[in-house]
Amino acid sequence: MTDTDTTTAGDTTAPVAFPQDRTCPYHPPAGYDPLRAARPLARITLFDGRPAWLVTGHAAARRLLADRRLSTDRTRDGFPATSARLAAVRDRRTALLGVDDPEHRLQRRMVLPEFTLKRAAALRPRIQRIVDERLDAMITQGPPAELVTAFALPVPSMVICALLGVPYADHDFFEEQSRLLLRGPRPADTQEARGRLEAYLGGLIDRKRAAPGEGLLDDLVRHRTGEDAVDREDLVALAVILLVAGHETTANMISLGTYTLLRNPRRLTELREDPSLLPGAVEELMRVLSIADGLLRMATEDIEVDGQTIRAGDGVVFSTSVINRDESVYPDPDVLDWHRPARHHVAFGFGIHQCLGQNLARAEMEIALRTLFDRLPSLRLAVPAQEVPFKPGDTIQGMLELPVAW
Repeated sequence: MTDTDTTTAGDTTAPVAFPQDRTCPYHPPAGYDPLRAARPLARITLFDGRPAWLVTGHAAARRLLADRRLSTDRTRDGFPATSARLAAVRDRRTALLGVDDPEHRLQRRMVLPEFTLKRAAALRPRIQRIVDERLDAMITQGPPAELVTAFALPVPSMVICALLGVPYADHDFFEEQSRLLLRGPRPADTQEARGRLEAYLGGLIDRKRAAPGEGLLDDLVRHRTGEDAVDREDLVALAVILLVAGHETTANMISLGTYTLLRNPRRLTELREDPSLLPGAVEELMRVLSIADGLLRMATEDIEVDGQTIRAGDGVVFSTSVINRDESVYPDPDVLDWHRPARHHVAFGFGIHQCLGQNLARAEMEIALRTLFDRLPSLRLAVPAQEVPFKPGDTIQGMLELPVAW
C-alpha cells in the first residue's frame, strides 16, 4: 500500500483477484493491500471472472454477517464460489454453513449441547490425554518429526471422532477424503470425495440406527424419533460438515500456530514465562492467522453500506484476514500482541452462523500449544523457514508439512 494508492470502495475499474496465495503463511497476500485501503467494501473478481463485493471493514463485517438479507444457501442460482472445487459441489446439500433459518436454527439446536463452553471444559481432560499420547509417540520415535501428521492432525481428529462416535480406526480414509474435498486438484476429485464421505457416513449412521453406541450421531439417531426424527439425508449432511470442519480447521490452527510461534521467539518466550497469557494468545493467533479466509454470502435484497449498494443477487465475500487487520480496531494489526483485546475478531465468523465448534477449538488450541512447548522446550524448525510448504489461498490456510526437531 502506498500514499498514491487510489483504490476506493466500489471501484470497478481495477478489481482485485480473490483469492490469492499468501507469500508468508501467517500474513495476508501482498496483493490484498489495496483491499485494506478500501474499507469497508471493495470490488473483487472471483476465479471464474465473476465480480463480487468483498467486505473489508470490521464494523461492516459484523453488521453484515448478522444481516438476514445475506443468504448462505449455496444452492441458490448465482451463489458465489472462490474456486472450481467449491463450484463443483455447490448443488450438494451442506448442513449448517449452507442453509438459512429456519432450517439452520433447527440443525444448530440439535447439536448445540455438545459444543457449549461447559461441554468443552468437560472434555479438557480427555483432550489432554490425547495430546499427551501423541507427544509420547512422537518423542519415542525421536527427532526429526513431521508435526502435521504426528501431532497437529491426529489430535483434533481423535477428539471429533470421540465426540461424534466415528471410529478413529477409519481416520486415514476420512482424512484423505477431507483433503480431496478441500484441496483436490480437480473439481471431479472434490465431487468424488464428497460422495465417498457421504457413503461412509451414511453406512455408519445405518449401523447406529440398528445398534446405537456412544457419540453425538448415536444420540441423534437414538433420541430423534417421531416428529423429531432427522431425515437420513439431513443427518448425513450434518455428519459430513461436523467431521470435516471438526478436524481440518483445528489441525491447521495447531500447525500454523506452532510455525508462527517458532518464527516469533520473543512472543513465545512471553508465553513460556507467563502461561496465563495463553487464552489471549489463542485469540490473537486466531485473529492474525484467519485460516478460513473467504466466507461466502449472496444478497437476497438490496443493502446499503456506507454509500454503496449491494444489489439483490450480488455475491458477497468476507475476507477474515483483511477484516481482522482493520487498523481502526487493532492498532499495529500486523504485529502479534498477546495483551490486546482480540476477542472481537471474526475468525469464527459472526451472527447466526458463527462457528459452532469455537469453544472446543479454543480448548484444543490451548492444550495442544501449551503441552507441546512445555514438553519440547527446544522445539525448532528442522529445515529453513522458507522451505516449509504451506497451503494455497483457495482453501483453509495452514501448513502442508511442518518438519521439526528438538
